Amino acid sequence: MAEHADLNSEAAAWLAEDPDPETRAELAALIEAGDAEALADRFAGTLQFGTAGLRGELGAGPMRMNRAVVIRAAAGLAAYLKKQGVPHNTPDAGLVVIGYDARHKSDEFARDTAAVMTGAGLRAALLPGPLPTPVLAFAIRHLGAVAGVEVTASHNPPRDNGYKVYLGDGSQIVPPADAEIAAEIEAVGPLATVPRPRSGWETLGQEALEAYLDRAASVVAPGSPRDLRVVHTALHGVGAETLREAFVRAGFDAPIPVAEQALPDPEFPTVAFPNPEEPGAMDLAFATARAHTPDLIIANDPDADRCAVAIPDAQAPAGWRMLRGDEVGALLATHLVNKGARGTLAASIVSSSLLGRIAEEAGLPYEETLTGFKWLSRVDNLRFGYEEALGYCVDPDGVRDKDGITAALEIAELAAELKSENRTLQDLLDDLALRHGLHATDQLSVRVEDLSLIATAMDRLRTHPPTELAGLQVTTAEDLAKGTDLLPPTDGLRYHLSGDDTRGIEKARVIVRPSGTEPKLKCYLETVIPVPTPTDLPAAHTRAAETLAAIKKDLAQSAGI
Repeated sequence: MAEHADLNSEAAAWLAEDPDPETRAELAALIEAGDAEALADRFAGTLQFGTAGLRGELGAGPMRMNRAVVIRAAAGLAAYLKKQGVPHNTPDAGLVVIGYDARHKSDEFARDTAAVMTGAGLRAALLPGPLPTPVLAFAIRHLGAVAGVEVTASHNPPRDNGYKVYLGDGSQIVPPADAEIAAEIEAVGPLATVPRPRSGWETLGQEALEAYLDRAASVVAPGSPRDLRVVHTALHGVGAETLREAFVRAGFDAPIPVAEQALPDPEFPTVAFPNPEEPGAMDLAFATARAHTPDLIIANDPDADRCAVAIPDAQAPAGWRMLRGDEVGALLATHLVNKGARGTLAASIVSSSLLGRIAEEAGLPYEETLTGFKWLSRVDNLRFGYEEALGYCVDPDGVRDKDGITAALEIAELAAELKSENRTLQDLLDDLALRHGLHATDQLSVRVEDLSLIATAMDRLRTHPPTELAGLQVTTAEDLAKGTDLLPPTDGLRYHLSGDDTRGIEKARVIVRPSGTEPKLKCYLETVIPVPTPTDLPAAHTRAAETLAAIKKDLAQSAGI
């Protein structure tokens, strides 16, 4: 009973300072109903601020995304910036640019952030409306801001929202900045002590967006082919108009929109999850493609920082095949190298090792990083970086983050060039397999309601690591939580598997890690199959699929999932 009373007291204290009528009503109803389970869920701790900022379900209480949580986060960020020596309460006060998507509450969270920054003596500028995350990342560098905030939950379910923080170099935060900002958030007192003026911040005009569009259009070469027919889906997000204008400005025909998904809608009514990788998310795009026979389908996630690509495939059930993120990454890298790109090529450790071979053949440096563009963006002399989860940085001097708009332009330019030669993206993928071996990848992804199941699976793999997967010996088993010579510690496991000459397998690799943004355990699989001649390609694909399926089955058994 005492515990229940303490919970009610904590909830009542939160209710007294909650500035949002909707979440106040929600919390008041739970208190009135005596719903101890729901209250305990909302007050079991605080939503943790980390290297992805904040992300969680909308609702009342410290374990949800709401205005009270956002105001505290903004106040903590402002305090951190001031401690870093950012000018404030002066005519040259540091500028914080704030962007937002079209999810529920995004505009309110953005205005709250602007008010807190203004109250802290900093300059605050809101983007002129719901826009893709890459526009915010570009605007930070373009305007010389000291920091930026994007209110978005990217490709999470409709019930979620998030709060992504960038520092002045246009990169997402990494340790120790995340922990230092979290400490400042923890130190924020009652909300009544956080100054929040009703005005004083700026709403930007179209200049930053226009500058972004000009920069985006410039990633394609002036004289390269533009004859390409594209279907595009924004998956109910904010990318449709920006991508359309970027394509037209670059000289392409405007993409054919998937009409049912073109306008922003925070309910995401036509998809179970607004992520191009999820089953069913591309069904309407495939239907639109069957009606219009384009050369290519391009999809963005809701905040348009990711880019998915589908190509015609008569053998696929829908007549179209989604390219894996690793395939798009290899295509983009090859295209940039062929255009004369110099600098470092980089990929996250869960991405295909093919990029390393492309870099080696081109005589370019190659680097692996931990998962996430917060790490990729910090690679010295970065020219191209990607992660298999559909994130690509093709113009790091413009947007030092993943950008689904410029990636779409580059892949469109490549497809148009190949079309002018009566070739396709699949033809180029086959060329890469012949030169470097078929690098086939797959993923075992398990979504959970109970997060303890992820910890249990990781503990089981650490305690009893597999010695063999798919009949291939595990030659090295690394616990990435201990760090390596090249990587800081992270919660993950990496297994290198031996090859098998009799089965035509050069090598294989597995990485297991909890997702940083969703309640998922993710396992990334790769096998490399030599392809001596073009006639060996079909057998290589079959062998790769069989090997990956066997690895997936054995790994699931080892992890107890």
